[in-house]
Formats: sequence, structure tokens, C-alpha cells
Amino acid sequence: MKINANLIRPGMVIEHDGRQMAVIKIQLIQPGKGGAFIAVEMRDLTNGVKTNQRWRTADTVEKLNTEEREVQYLFADGDSYTFMDPESYEQIAMNTDMLGDDAAYLQDGMMVTLNSVEGTPVGIQLPATVVLEVVEAEPVVKGQTASSSYKPAQMDNGMRVMVPPFVETGTRIIVNTADGTYLKRAD
Repeated sequence: MKINANLIRPGMVIEHDGRQMAVIKIQLIQPGKGGAFIAVEMRDLTNGVKTNQRWRTADTVEKLNTEEREVQYLFADGDSYTFMDPESYEQIAMNTDMLGDDAAYLQDGMMVTLNSVEGTPVGIQLPATVVLEVVEAEPVVKGQTASSSYKPAQMDNGMRVMVPPFVETGTRIIVNTADGTYLKRAD
């Protein structure tokens, strides 16, 4: 199925140069002059080699049909992450290379969508947002209260997220999994 390049998302499987490629990371780039384009980091499913490719947003790519099913994240053991099908109780192990940056967002018991091609797992799709706890945040500097000022904060999963000045250590926040940005405070 042909799709526009701007519809590519992490976890998808596309065909590029006759090979099946799993999309790991995307970045939309809008230069000051000229049209926007999308930079895609992807991994070859047969040999695991990573490559980068750029397309204009109007270009089309071939999206391969993948089997999608809901699975539950159980635990991590070194470089291996284990998921379970809640219906059949089948356990699926995936390594860090297959998950990429998505591995940092996994939380015990989280439901994710597992993508597989011909029964072989190729990646996951995370929920749109996750709730994380701030374990370390810089104190607010007096006079630096402009609405556009953000400060770095360390999350309980080890990630650094730019947060507004009012967010303090111990605050639970909602983070966008697509780009790792702060959305709002959790209830």
C-alpha cells in the first residue's frame, strides 16, 4: 500500500530498495528555504543493518502489511525485553536493537501494539503518552518566569525532558512518546 512519506511512523515496516525495513525513528525537517522533508532511520529486517533515508513529504513509499496485536510488557533482562500475549499467554522476546528509543518508555504491565511480519516480531507501537515521575529538576531561577522558558528534568526512566519552571521533583507528568516532550501534569 502506497502512503505519503509524512505518514511514516516508528514501528511501521516499509519496502525500500527491494528490502523490508522497520522504521525506528523519524524527524520532520522544515528548512527556511525550500520544501519540508522527512528523515527516517530504519533497520533492515533480514540483516539488522541500520540506514538513514530522506524523502520529501509529498513522496510516496510502500508500506508493508504487518500483523498487529496487543501485548503486555512484562520485564527487561539485560538487552532482552519480554512481552506476553494476554489471550494465549505466549511470551515474545525482543532485543534493544529492535525497540530503539522506545525501550525507555516501557513500564511494567504496559499494553503496546506488537508489529510482526510473517510471524516474526519487528517492532512495537507505544501508546501516544506515558506518565513519568520527575526525580531531579533544577530549581527555578528568580526572574526567569517567562512562559517560554523551560528547564531540564530527569525522569524516573533515566530520560531528560524539558519542563516548565513550576514542575518540581516528585511531580508526575505526561510525556509524548513520539518526540519525548512535556505535555502536562498528570492528575
